[in-house]
Amino acid sequence: EQLAATKAGRVQLRSRGSYLVLRELHAWEKDPEVLSTCHKLIQVLIGDEPEVGMENLLEVTIPEELERRLRDADREEEEQRRKEREEEPRTAR
Repeated sequence: EQLAATKAGRVQLRSRGSYLVLRELHAWEKDPEVLSTCHKLIQVLIGDEPEVGMENLLEVTIPEELERRLRDADREEEEQRRKEREEEPRTAR
């Protein structure tokens, strides 16, 4: 993810065919955390480049409300994964 934070890193990832590898990984990976990270990275690679001055995603200022909503969404996603992991042994019996 860190490499995809800068425009130069995204250009390198795209030029090396990383999207194709990530797409295949996403197709067969079972671990929900890996799938989530893979999906987020794919979105960065296939998305439009940020505006001038925002090329380095690590330096972008995110409004507090949006940051809170993103954190809440991440927390909900993690909670869902936790519940799914807890239910796995019961369904395997």
